[in-house]
Formats: sequence, structure tokens, C-alpha cells
Amino acid sequence: MASTERDANTGSAAGPGAVGGGRGRGPGLARDLGAFTAADVEKQRGVRRMKAIATAALVLAAVVYGLATWAEHAGAGAWAGYVAAAAEAGMVGALADWFAVTALFKRPMGLPIPHTAIIRTKKDQLGRNLGDFVGDNFLSDDVVRSRLRAVGIGFRLGGWLADPEHADRVTAELATAVRGALTVLRDTDVQAVIGEAINRRADAQEVAPGLGRMLQRIVDDQGHRRVLDLVCGRAHDWLLRHRESVMEAVAGGAPGWTPRFVDHKIGERVYKELLRFAADMRDMPDHPARVAVDRFLGDFARELQDDPATRERVERLKSELLARDEVQELIASAWSSVRAMIVAAAEDERSELRLRVRASLLSLGGRLASDGRLQGKVDDWVEGAAAHVVTTYRHEITSLITETVAGWDADQTARKIEANIGRDLQFIRINGTVVGSLAGLAIHAATRIFGG
Repeated sequence: MASTERDANTGSAAGPGAVGGGRGRGPGLARDLGAFTAADVEKQRGVRRMKAIATAALVLAAVVYGLATWAEHAGAGAWAGYVAAAAEAGMVGALADWFAVTALFKRPMGLPIPHTAIIRTKKDQLGRNLGDFVGDNFLSDDVVRSRLRAVGIGFRLGGWLADPEHADRVTAELATAVRGALTVLRDTDVQAVIGEAINRRADAQEVAPGLGRMLQRIVDDQGHRRVLDLVCGRAHDWLLRHRESVMEAVAGGAPGWTPRFVDHKIGERVYKELLRFAADMRDMPDHPARVAVDRFLGDFARELQDDPATRERVERLKSELLARDEVQELIASAWSSVRAMIVAAAEDERSELRLRVRASLLSLGGRLASDGRLQGKVDDWVEGAAAHVVTTYRHEITSLITETVAGWDADQTARKIEANIGRDLQFIRINGTVVGSLAGLAIHAATRIFGG
């Protein structure tokens, strides 16, 4: 006993109850539970004082019983029998309550009596029962809904938000949350979300008819001819600079059994024809190939507007174009600009963004405070969300209690609980002595009166 009290005063425990010696617990939990604070030490001193008083009451009852019995045998009179009966019953009551209180925390006198040291031996069961009690009485659907309905969250929230000071506070907190969220968000994730939104929007809007109408106007205005002039000029210049490349390409495609000089002649002939064709295309506005291009673009413009197959191919091309890395990089650069703009607006107390948010919060608060239907919607939503959480995750919540209690060291748990409630339990011993004495006195008196 002295060793236990000494260890409690120093905030540690020796023997099996020491930190790290418990079974089935996390070291951190055992250490937190086993560490006696200054308040715990003071409470334990109070427990020891009350134990001394309760024990003194038992000793006093024993002394009185001995003296009264001696006096009764010495012929002191009937009063000695009454006193002896009261003292005897007081001793019985004190011993019985001492046994009951002691059995909560340890085995009385170290004897292996069944159903003793209850906290030490039944700790895990107590934890399970506590978890079940909390789950059944605090985490049920009906309890959660009734408590939230009694609170009236919609009305209270509306009145709170209608206060300009509170609206300013919420606006500031939202700005901080936005800055934090934009800081931790990965650009790749945001890019994926934006890209998906753009793709969804693009899929909902067919682009081929619009492209066809635009191409038709370009052809009617002969705007495409300037592009064709540029292409023909560049093609002619490229052929002049890459004569050998063209000839090698032609020769490389020839059959293996043809003589090399034949391949060379054919390559040279093909090159000259290509060069002449490019020059004629560049210099002759009415070249048949240019006329063919005009006809092709006009037909293509009409097909974009009227031909289902062409429009379907354009839609596939649109999807492929949106999936290209270059387009995604453009989305990423746009997101960076938008993010910088939002962060700057969130940091500026007088920005249009924060002013609009504040005005919206004040408006929402006013409506919630006065609109019963809106209050009902908010209450229903909160009740439904809370009920879903407690019914879906009730086992996880209660298992936290059960597993936490199971992780505590049994000896340390008993000592900790005794330090906090032991003082009140010692009053039970004192009351047992007093009540037992009164009951013994009453029984002895009744026996003398009615027993003759």
C-alpha cells in the first residue's frame, strides 16, 4: 500500500501496472491514463483521509462493542445490551461496505474471492457496455433527430448570420479556407476537373454546322485564296531547297530490281513536274487545281452543315483535339491565372468577391430568420445528415470507446478511478457503520419488546 501511494505521488507506478507492462493497449494511452496529475495526487490524499475516517469508525464500533459487552456481563444494566447490539451491527455494516468498496478495485485482503477486483477484471466488458450504452442512448436516429429539432438550427443560424459582425467573421473564415484550399490543391487535379467540364460542355454542343457556315462565308469572300497563295509559294520554295531529298524519296520507293540510273531519271522527272506544278499553282489564279480547291471547300462547307457522316467525323476530331496535351497545357495556364486572381480577391477585404459573399450571407441570414419554410428545409437537411452519420458510423464511434478502454492498463485504470471517486465511496463505509448501528439498535429493541 505504501509503495502504491508513493508511486502515485511521483506520477509513476511499479509492478504490473507500470507503463508499458499492460496487456492489449497502446503505450500512449496507458501513459496518459497512468500519469497522475497534481489534481489526482490531491484527490488521492482526500481518499486516504476518508479511508482513515471510515476505518476509525469501524475501530470505534469494535471498541464500543467490547466495552458494552463487558459492561453487560458486569451487570451494568439493560442499556449495555442496547449499546452492544448497536455497535455489533455497526461493525457488520462497516465490514460489509468495506468489502463492497474494496471489491471494486482489488481483491479484499488478497483473497481470490469471485466477483472482486471488478474494475481490473471486467475493464474490457465495462468498455463494451459503455460503448453499447452510448450507441443505444445517444447515437440513435430518433434521439439525434429529436435533439436537433428541439434546437431549431435553421432559426438560430439565420439570426446569427443576420448580424453584420458575424457575417464579416464568416466571410473572413471563408476567405482563409479558399486560400488554404487553393494552396493545397494540385494543379494536375484541377486541370483534370476543368478538362472534364470543358469536354462535357463541348460534347453537348455540336460544332460542325457553325464551322460550315463560317467556312462558307470565307469561300464566298475568297478569303481562302490568300492562304492558298501562301501555301503554294512556300511549297515552291521548299522544293527548290530540297531537290535531293525529293529525288531520294522517289528512288527509295522504286522496286529493287530496277537499275539505279533509271531510278535517278524517274526521280529527276518527278521533281521537275512537282516544281512546275507548284510554280503554276503559285502564278495562275485560275489554275485547275485552284478551282478544284475552291470547289472542295465549298462542298465541304455544305457537308459540315448538312451531311451526318461528315458532322460525326468532325465531332470525333473535336474530342481528339480536346484530349491533346497542348490543349490541356492551355487549360493549366488558364487555371493558374484564375487561381492567382481568386487568391488576390480573397486576401483583399474590399474586393468585389468578399463584398458579394458578405452581402449574400446577410441576405441568407435574414431569410432564415424570417422564412419558416426555409428554416424547415435547413432543419431537415441537418437532421438527415446527422442521422445518416450516426446510423452509418455508430459502430465505428462506439468501437472507439470500447477499444480505448480496452487499451488502458487494468491496474492503472483502477487506481485512476479510485483517485477520482474513492472519497465518495468511503462515505458509503461511514454510512454503513451508522446505518448498521441504528438497524442493530432497532432490532435489539424490537426483540426485547416483542420477545418478552
